[in-house]
Amino acid sequence: MSDRTGIFAGDDPFAIARAWLKEAEGSEANDPNAIALSTVDADGLPNARMVLLKEIEADAFVFYTNYGSVKAREIEGSGKAAFVMHWKSLRRQIRVRGTVEREDGPQADAYYASRSLKSRLGAWASDQSQPLSSRTALMAEVAKVTAGKGTNPARPPFWGGYRIRPTEIEFWADGAFRLHDRFRWSRETIAADWAVLRLCP
Repeated sequence: MSDRTGIFAGDDPFAIARAWLKEAEGSEANDPNAIALSTVDADGLPNARMVLLKEIEADAFVFYTNYGSVKAREIEGSGKAAFVMHWKSLRRQIRVRGTVEREDGPQADAYYASRSLKSRLGAWASDQSQPLSSRTALMAEVAKVTAGKGTNPARPPFWGGYRIRPTEIEFWADGAFRLHDRFRWSRETIAADWAVLRLCP
């Protein structure tokens, strides 16, 4: 499949996403892998926040967080999530919706080990999304963890990854006179074949 520019070329949406991200890495000033992750609470009220996408796999998107965070609790409650990845420099975006599963095995261990030591210790110290009396209290906890965990801390049992397996991926590219290019890939289940539609802007 291709359009007038060829930026949608190919029959694998994950390959297109990886190509767009790679291009953005050369043009975005900060965090080209930032995504606006959306979840819903038990009442169906949406939440959105920025997180960093860490891997585009053959059939999924992976990010990491504290399993006690609001986003994690909402993901565990619904089993679903959505995100938007937008690049102002390229005037492109990708929208994704799908089901979510934990990644808390060797892959999560390897990613955790690749982080800076301060980030690894920070993951232990922060009770993410919970009330905090002061920054001083947080830094005191960091100091305590640093003294107790040393220079090679193991991944916390409450910290790991989530893998979003999409049932819908939409690619959007800016067009002249707001006549944008949009293609939606959709499938009934993650085991089904993709159907591809061009959408009106």
